[in-house]
Amino acid sequence: MNILDIFLNWNLYGVLIKFVKSMTELPGGSMKSSANTIPAIMLMVSAGLAVAEDAQAEQVLYLAAYGGSTESVLRDMILPPFEEEHGVRIEYVAGTSTNNLARLQAQRDNPEIDIAILDDGPMQQAVDLGLCSPVAKAPVLDDIYELAKRNGGGNSIGVGIVATGIAYNTAAFEKEGWEPPASWLDLGDSKFHGRLTVPAITNTYGLHTLISINAIQGGDLENSDPGFEFIAEKVAPNVRSFETSSSKISELFQTGEVEIGVWGSGRVASLAATGFPIEMVWPREGAMALLTTICPVAGSDQPELQQLLLQHILSSKSQEILAEYKGWGPTNGKVELREAVAASVAYGPEEVARLVTVDWSVVNRLRSGWTKRWTREVEQ
Repeated sequence: MNILDIFLNWNLYGVLIKFVKSMTELPGGSMKSSANTIPAIMLMVSAGLAVAEDAQAEQVLYLAAYGGSTESVLRDMILPPFEEEHGVRIEYVAGTSTNNLARLQAQRDNPEIDIAILDDGPMQQAVDLGLCSPVAKAPVLDDIYELAKRNGGGNSIGVGIVATGIAYNTAAFEKEGWEPPASWLDLGDSKFHGRLTVPAITNTYGLHTLISINAIQGGDLENSDPGFEFIAEKVAPNVRSFETSSSKISELFQTGEVEIGVWGSGRVASLAATGFPIEMVWPREGAMALLTTICPVAGSDQPELQQLLLQHILSSKSQEILAEYKGWGPTNGKVELREAVAASVAYGPEEVARLVTVDWSVVNRLRSGWTKRWTREVEQ
C-alpha cells in the first residue's frame, strides 16, 4: 500500500467516525437512544469499509501498444477475458513504436507501463537499454517459433509476423502482359519506370529492401555498398514515390499512380479484402520478417500479472484473433486458421522457415549512417 492509499483510507475512516458521532450524540454530549440508530450506523460503516476494500483490491496493468485497429482488436476481443479472469483493469496507452519507446525511456526510473508491444527494431533498442525484463518460462513458449525468439536475448518475444515482399496490381500486370515479379532485383527492371513505390529507409519496409538487395549483391550488414549502388542506379529511377505512410501507399495503388511496390503482407491483405486487384509475392530469395514483439517492462510493480498477460497474448486463441482481424501471422505454431486467413498471412512452419530475419542489434547501430547515405544517394 502506498502513502496515498493510506491517506485515503484514513481520510474515509475519519469521515465515518465524525458521522457516527453526529448520529449518536445529542447536544451536550449525551447519547441518542434510538434502537434503529446503531444498526443503521453499522450498515453504513460496513458499506464504507467494503468500498474502501474494493478500491484498494483493484489491480491495474498498463499496456503500451499501437493505436488504430490494433487497439480496437486488443481492447474489444483479447483483453476483456483476461481482465475478467484475473480481476484486473488494463489501461491502454496507444502510440507508435517510437513514441512508446520514448515513454519507456522517460519512465525507466519509475515505470508506469507494465507491458509493451513494439516493432522488432525499436523493441531491440528497448532491450539493449535495459527497459525489458526476462520473459518467464511458461508452457506456451514451447509452441512459439524460434524465429520469434531470435532477437531480444530472452527479454522480448514475437507475437505477430508480417512478411515484407513485393505487392503488384494484378489487373495492370495482366493488361501489360507482364509476369508477376519474382525477385527483389526485379525492382530494378526499367519497365517499371515511374510505376514503383519503395518506402524510404526510415520505414522498416524500405530498410528491408536495402538489406535484401544488399545480401543478393554480395554485401553484408557491415558492407552495404553493393545494396546502395544497385538501389541508386537501378531502383531509384523507377520510383514514383518513397512514401512511408501505409495509407498513402494504399492510395497510390488505388489511384493507379503505382502498380508495384514493397509492402507488408497484412497491408496487402487488407487492400485485397476491399476487392482491389492486388497480390503479394514472396521473392525467391526470401521475404523479410517484420515482427510485432512484446516485452515485460523492467521495474513493473505487477511482475506476475505482466507475465500472465504476455502469455495470454501468445495463446492460440489470441493469436488466432490477431491473424483474423489484424493480418498478423501467428508466432504460435499450434494456431489453426481458416483457409482464407491462412492464405493471407505468414502461416505454418514451412512459410515461417522461408522468412529472413534481421539482427537488430547490428542494424540499429548502423541505421543512422545508412539513413544519411540513403538521403544523399538514393532520394537525391
